[in-house]
Amino acid sequence: MSWNYILFDLDGTITDSGEGILNCVKYALESAGLQIPPEKELWQFIGPPLIDSFQNFSGMSFKEAEQAVRKYRERYSTVGIFENKLYKGIDTVLAKLKEEGFLLAVATSKPEEYTKRILEHFAVEGYFDEVVGSTMDGKRNKKADIIREVFRRMQISEESKPEVIMVGDRKHDILGAKDCGIASLGVTWGFGSEQELKEYQADYIVYQVEELLDFFHTK
Repeated sequence: MSWNYILFDLDGTITDSGEGILNCVKYALESAGLQIPPEKELWQFIGPPLIDSFQNFSGMSFKEAEQAVRKYRERYSTVGIFENKLYKGIDTVLAKLKEEGFLLAVATSKPEEYTKRILEHFAVEGYFDEVVGSTMDGKRNKKADIIREVFRRMQISEESKPEVIMVGDRKHDILGAKDCGIASLGVTWGFGSEQELKEYQADYIVYQVEELLDFFHTK
């Protein structure tokens, strides 16, 4: 295929953000007086919108989940946001893709405000033509809605969809791409698994960061 637009998820694709996310989930659960589940179960919180995760994995009502999200952000906005690191080699990959003329965007369920701060912190914001995240009020947090906002901002037409691919590590990236009628590329170095990516029918899968350059046929 001849790709023109490459949409990247953030957590688990560009950055290894597990430490900060899990610490903030624990903080929110403790604030709600709930017992902290084993860490393996907490990994479920990485990927989906938080408002959904607190309801689905912790049995909270919508109102309780809203309060948990507020507590999560209380810690995340000052501490958790930087308990984070780039995956080794991803900055080189982004630089090469940009150099070769691909149009790059971030499409993440993380709030846009935090996403931009993270990209700036790691000095990779300049590689992206557009950065789209969720809104703080929860009106835009589903992956499909975020991808559609990328389309709107980058003026990607229906006719151009065959030139667009979503790169991500979880089922939400794959399902969001399918909902929007674009291809998906699953990556296994993040918080999902090869099994999950195959189960939700990622169009393609790569296993190492460097493989992205081979996949996109860079010189």
